[in-house]
Amino acid sequence: MERRMKRRAFWACLLVMALIAAACGGDGGGGTTTTAAAEEETTTSAAAEETTTSAAAEAELGSADRPIQVLFVPSVDAQVITTGGEIMDQALTDATGLEFEVSVPTSYAATIEEMCANPADTMGFIPAFGYVLASQLCQVDVAFKAVRFGWGVYWAQFLVARDSEIQSLEDLEGLSWAYPDPGSTSGFLFPSVSLDEAGVTPGETVEAGGHPQAALAVYNGEVDFGTTFFSPPLLPEGEWQIGDPPEIPDEAIESCAPTDEGELWCGDYRVLDARASAIEEAPDIMQQVRILDITAEIPNDTLSFGPDFPADLRTQIQDALVAFAETPEWAESIGHQDFYAWDGIDPATDAEYDIVRTVVEEQGITLEDL
Repeated sequence: MERRMKRRAFWACLLVMALIAAACGGDGGGGTTTTAAAEEETTTSAAAEETTTSAAAEAELGSADRPIQVLFVPSVDAQVITTGGEIMDQALTDATGLEFEVSVPTSYAATIEEMCANPADTMGFIPAFGYVLASQLCQVDVAFKAVRFGWGVYWAQFLVARDSEIQSLEDLEGLSWAYPDPGSTSGFLFPSVSLDEAGVTPGETVEAGGHPQAALAVYNGEVDFGTTFFSPPLLPEGEWQIGDPPEIPDEAIESCAPTDEGELWCGDYRVLDARASAIEEAPDIMQQVRILDITAEIPNDTLSFGPDFPADLRTQIQDALVAFAETPEWAESIGHQDFYAWDGIDPATDAEYDIVRTVVEEQGITLEDL
């Protein structure tokens, strides 16, 4: 399938050159002067050696001079991630005494790149696709997976204008497509598979920069369809089951509106897919944008560690995260609807992501493609 994607080289070689200036003593006319000069040279050399040794000595991981790097992929607004991430940062510091530094790299690929470049210092909240690439590239290791409203899996969804005549994936042939990031599992990888299986080649493609932005691109008429994450709606009675329609009933659409708490309700139905993250900019997004289809199930996002991350610190952090997930502050951090909407975390194994590995291999995708 022809794709118009920005390509960039992954590894950038960083060459650091250290220049050390040595102090030189001068010749003296008498014995006393010579002795003083020698003593001065010895003292200067010792001080220089001490400075060099001190500078070469690496700071302890988790200290203020070398905080643990906490990386979040930019799937939603970076400011929301930073604000919520700092709440998590403080909770982890209070529980472990370690220092952390939250950052949001410019792309999914940049997040993977950072973890592999700093294998002993990094922990990353990365989706299944990113985890698979990172584990292949430098043995990044998964610790937890997200839980959202009881689900350990999620889906990708295809969004189109509600008044559009598009009724099937086949109708997307040649149409413009907005996706969050080429490294997004639900925003790009799994939709690409569905399009391939349907024999569809999209037209113009737009990298929107996040799931809400991809939904808004459809809402604003900038593209014909968009792809984002899908989480099942909460129903008035019972629970959504695999095979149920992904969209809420038509008769409830007109009642859809954001609440004062920032949630998206349609009568007694609560919407939890990516459209709920765009209601601040588009309060009537449900009236304007509908779900065309969803993909196969996808393993939930991960919390993973760099391959050389110290085991003792990892255990402390994992225990602290489990405890943090039980506090009200969790809902103001990664559990917030506008953040990653993680209700909680469950232990995860590498084998759970084999289905994603299979898709990556079949698609022939590498990190350089991102």
